[in-house]
Amino acid sequence: MIKLHDLYFKPFISEQEIDTAVQKMVDSIADDLGDEVPVFVGILNGSFMLVSDFVKKYPKPCEVTFIKLASYEGVKSTEDIQRLIGLTQDLTGRTVVILEDIIDSGKTLEEVHRIFENENVKQLLIATLFYKPEAYDKDFKLHYVGMEIPNKFIVGYGLDYDGLGRDLPDVYQLKTTQHMTNLVLFGPPGAGKGTQANYLKEKYDLIHISTGDVFRFNIKNETALGMLAKSYMDKGELVPDQVTIEMLNKEVEKNAGANGFIFDGFPRTNGQAKALDKLMDSKDSQINAMVALEVDDNVLVKRLLERGKTSGRADDADEKIIRNRIKEYYNKTAILKDYYAAQDKYFGVDGVGSIEDITERLSAVIDKL
Repeated sequence: MIKLHDLYFKPFISEQEIDTAVQKMVDSIADDLGDEVPVFVGILNGSFMLVSDFVKKYPKPCEVTFIKLASYEGVKSTEDIQRLIGLTQDLTGRTVVILEDIIDSGKTLEEVHRIFENENVKQLLIATLFYKPEAYDKDFKLHYVGMEIPNKFIVGYGLDYDGLGRDLPDVYQLKTTQHMTNLVLFGPPGAGKGTQANYLKEKYDLIHISTGDVFRFNIKNETALGMLAKSYMDKGELVPDQVTIEMLNKEVEKNAGANGFIFDGFPRTNGQAKALDKLMDSKDSQINAMVALEVDDNVLVKRLLERGKTSGRADDADEKIIRNRIKEYYNKTAILKDYYAAQDKYFGVDGVGSIEDITERLSAVIDKL
């Protein structure tokens, strides 16, 4: 992730992928034009990197010139196209290939066609490295396209955000969810995870998503996902990860404007962790940290046996069952600990002490995020 001015951008297209797309355009144009000497016209400022790489790869003689147009302010394309530098040579009877870094609405392309109306060129060909089909609303033909991309603002490889980013060799996409903090909260049975989740969601104005609560809600309300999950549970089978992810996706979508989420009870495997990463990435967000409450086994057993006196839960009243539950927790979370630690996102927090002390320790971790 990078920050330019006040906005954040995430990796989108690698330098290698760009190089491959440029080479594809070079090969296609060279094959089509044969031995003809074309004039490549770059549209400044954005196309300077593309034109440089393109002509270095072009295998035959060619000429290069530039025109400069301005159509962007901040992250929005304006309706006003200003011609800052025009043509300075006679192009009568020549094949002209426009090299554009990106075509979205087509307003700049409309001005390009207006410029060449009276130039008496042999043919005018349009080549663009990036093309946003969702945004394009003109009828001009695009002869060569490096790659189609979604209608989202990008920087890098000549493209900028208010002057910054043109020098980046890779392309980055605007992260539209700018200030979301998402936590995976873990803790063994009896660690006080539920209590802490309630404190943290209030303190940081986060949405607490408990997988157990989500399942119970969907099953009780007989949603399509709830009935699907129940069909597996009734057969004694595990609910497929995709069903669980879809439920979580619904919860995230319901709270799209949230400051962030506390995920409780999910993920439990590497596959689920990767699926959650993919889900959050689709929302232009990410998991910031896995925070795990760490408590000695004997303390946990004592807490749960005490809780069992009032909870009515059979699995809180038998020490053997409690120790098996704790063992199962460690077997599952050891893998996830490695997964998040590899991303520098694992934070273990001492879960022994008063509720207030533990909340303070958790807050110290979250504040640093």
